[in-house]
Amino acid sequence: PRMSLNPEQQRAVDHVDGPLLVLAGAGSGKTRVITHKIAALVRRQLVPAGCIAAVTFTNKAAREMRERVARLVDADTAAALRVSTFHRLGLDILRREYAHAGLRRNFTILDASDSRALLRDLLRQDNADTEEARGRISEWKNGLVPPDEALAQAEDGETATRARQYAAYQEALASYNAVDFDDLIALPVAVLRDVPEAQAAWQNRIRYLLDDEYQDTNGAQYELMRLLVGNRGSFTVVGDDDQSI
Repeated sequence: PRMSLNPEQQRAVDHVDGPLLVLAGAGSGKTRVITHKIAALVRRQLVPAGCIAAVTFTNKAAREMRERVARLVDADTAAALRVSTFHRLGLDILRREYAHAGLRRNFTILDASDSRALLRDLLRQDNADTEEARGRISEWKNGLVPPDEALAQAEDGETATRARQYAAYQEALASYNAVDFDDLIALPVAVLRDVPEAQAAWQNRIRYLLDDEYQDTNGAQYELMRLLVGNRGSFTVVGDDDQSI
């Protein structure tokens, strides 16, 4: 059954001019605001269903959100919506913009164990700790710091060595026409930032963006959102500041 919204939730659903941040505690109906807002945007013909994207953090949460929206709209509308994780959205962008990201068409995505194995091979001569290197490289990618910048910023020998390993790792990925999980956010950000026509095309494709669990967004994910919404500011984010670290 369709549950009615309380006045605060209704205000959040009705606010469509410009950005909106909704802070609310656990179990207070944050996701309900997002699902009802998607339905309202379509019903009031403010944004076509195919131009609405909702992102969250896990496949399970994305699946649940899609199911909840599907109960509020017709089947065609539900099918047209983009409801996914951040990484899935990044992958969709890369599949179109692969050439701008220095990739060939059918690139491979390495899972954590493949990425670990590749790094282990590269680090063999350095006798370095794979997990430690992987963690540091991941930090750089999530901070949107490319290898040359990481090397330029290195203040000690150990960090410089790590930055060189990062560069070797990225070269190896490129030679395999592969990306790792962190690249699914970092590469689309680089493309949208550096290629104005790609950014314009994606801003046209995604005209309203909604983000659940906003408190978990890292720097790279935030930047991806920022580049997608541009100056238009058509987005709603909901989060629980008590759950942020």
